[in-house]
Amino acid sequence: RLITRLLDKMTRHQNPPSAITHPTFIELFTPKLVTILREGYSLANLRADALAGLTVAIVALPLSMAIAIASGASPAQGLYTAIIGGFFVSAFGGSRFQIGGPAGAFIVLVAATVQTQGMDGLILATLLSGLILTAIGFFRLGTYIKFIPYPVTVGFTAGIAVIIFASQVKDLLGLTLDRAEPGALLEKIPLLIDSLPTLDAATLALSLATILAIIGLKRVRARWPGLLIAVSGAAVATALFDLPVATIGTRFGGIPSSLPLPALPDITLARVQALLPNAIAFALLGSIESLLSAVVADGMTGRRHRSNCELVGQGFANIASSLFGGICVTGTIARTATNVRAGAHGPIAGVLHAFFLLAFVLVAAPLASYIPLASLAGVLAVVAWNMIEKQAFATLLRASRGDAAVLGATFLLTIFRDLTEAIVVGFALGSVLFIHRMSKTTAIETHTPFVAEDVADLPADARSVYDETTANDPKLVIFRISGAFFFGAAASIGSVLDRISDKHDCLIIDFSAVPFLDSTAANMIEGMVRKATLGGVKIILTGTSHEIRKGLFVHGVKPPLVRYESSIQAARKLRLNGQPAPAGQKLSERSG
Repeated sequence: RLITRLLDKMTRHQNPPSAITHPTFIELFTPKLVTILREGYSLANLRADALAGLTVAIVALPLSMAIAIASGASPAQGLYTAIIGGFFVSAFGGSRFQIGGPAGAFIVLVAATVQTQGMDGLILATLLSGLILTAIGFFRLGTYIKFIPYPVTVGFTAGIAVIIFASQVKDLLGLTLDRAEPGALLEKIPLLIDSLPTLDAATLALSLATILAIIGLKRVRARWPGLLIAVSGAAVATALFDLPVATIGTRFGGIPSSLPLPALPDITLARVQALLPNAIAFALLGSIESLLSAVVADGMTGRRHRSNCELVGQGFANIASSLFGGICVTGTIARTATNVRAGAHGPIAGVLHAFFLLAFVLVAAPLASYIPLASLAGVLAVVAWNMIEKQAFATLLRASRGDAAVLGATFLLTIFRDLTEAIVVGFALGSVLFIHRMSKTTAIETHTPFVAEDVADLPADARSVYDETTANDPKLVIFRISGAFFFGAAASIGSVLDRISDKHDCLIIDFSAVPFLDSTAANMIEGMVRKATLGGVKIILTGTSHEIRKGLFVHGVKPPLVRYESSIQAARKLRLNGQPAPAGQKLSERSG
C-alpha cells in the first residue's frame, strides 16, 4: 500500500492534528441539496438553476427517448427514467451538479437483459441494482469503485460506443432485416451487409441531416440546443412531406400524456436469483459512470462531491425508476457538463430539469409521435462518437505497452464478449501490470533499506542554508508521496491533494520517493493540476525521475501548467523569487 505523509503544512489557519474530527454519519450522507439550502438560496440562484434546468431538459428530451429505444424499451420509459431518476439523483445525491437519467453506457446491458429476461425482468433488475447501490453507499464502499484502472474505464467506454453505433445502423439506413437482429457484433455485421439492398433513401437522408445539423450547430452556435433542433426539424420534415419512414407513432403508438402509477414488479426468489448477475452488472456500471460524471463536474467547478452519498442517491433513483416502469438510472457526463456550462448553482437545477420534462409529457407528448426513428438513431450516432475519449485513447496507447495492453484487452472484450468480463479481465491485467512494475522497481532499488539509517551531516559548504521564513508561509504546503503511485492509491491521494489545494496558493508535490506511477495516477495528477490552476493555485513538482516525468508529460502535466524543480529547496527558492515557469521547459530538465 502506498504510504503518504505531509512533510510541511505550516499555516496559521490550520488546526492541530488533535483537533481534526471525522465527519458523522449524518454529515456524510446529507444530500447536497440540503447543503445548498443551508448556505442560503436567493432568487438569483433560482433563476440560474431554472435556466440551467431548462437547458439540460432540452438536451435530455431527445436523448432519453433515443437511449430507451436502443435499449429495447419504449421512448416513454426513457422519459419516465429521466423524470423520476433525474429528480431523485439531484434531491438525494452527493454531487452539486449531477444530472441523472438513462445513459448510453447502459444500452448494451439493458438490451441484453430485455432479450433474455423480458421487460419485467429488466424492471426487477433495476430495482435490485438500486438496492445494491444503496447498500454500497451506506457501507461506504464507493471509494473502492475508484480502484478501477484508468485504461479499463477508457477501454470499456470506447467498446460500448462501438456497440451503440452498430446497433443503430439498421435505423440509420432504414434496412429491412429478414430475421431478428442479433446482439453479438460478429453475427450482426454479416446480416447488416446482406440487408444493404433494402436501404431506404428517405431514412438515410433524415439520419444524415440530423447528424450534420447537430455537428454544424455545435460549431457555429454552441449554445443552441442542437439535439432538439435537429430532431424537431426532422419531425417537421416528416410530417410536412409525409415521408414513408418509421416514427415513434408508427412503431410505439406515441407517448402517454401522464406518468404511470407506481407498482412493484413480480418478485419471487427464483426470479431474484436469475436476475442477480444483471443487477450486479447494472450497479457496477452505474457506480462507475456516476462517480466519473461527478469527478468531471468537480474538475469543471472546483467543488467536491461525496462518493458514498452520491451512490445512495443513485440507488434511490433506480428503485424509484423501477416502480414507475423506468429503466436504469445513472449520472450522465454530457448532461452534467451541460448543466455546469449553463450556469447551474446547485442540485435544484437537476430537480427543475425533471419538472420541465414532466411538463413536456403532460402537455406536448402527442407531438413526439412524429419524431422519425432515423433522427433518434442519428442522435445516438453522435453520442457514440462523443463517448470515445479519443485523446485519452491515443495517450494510453503511447504511454506504455502495459497500459496499451490493458486498454486493448478491455476494448476488444467489451465489443466481442461481455462488458462485465471485460472489466474483470482489465482489472486483473492492471493488477498483474502493477506487480510486474513493482518487481522491476524492487530489483533496481535493492540498495535502499526498508528503514533509513542515520547519516552524518554534510559539510557546511555542501548543505543548503536554512531559511526560516519558508516555514512560516501560510499559503505554501509541501506534500511528499512515498511508494508506488498506482491506481489503487490514486483516488485517496487525489482527494487529499484537492483538500490541500483548496486552502493554499502554492502546492509543492515531491516525487523523490516514488519509484513509478501508472496512467491512472498520472491522469489524476493532470485533473488535480487543472482544477487547482482554475482556482489560482501554483503547482510545483519536485524530485521526479525521468520515467515519472515522461509519464506525466504524456498525460499533459507539463509547463506552463506546472513547474518542475529538482528539489523542495529549489522549489521554495523559486516561490520566494517569484520566477515564472518557462514555457519551454523540457522533459530532460530539472531531473530529480
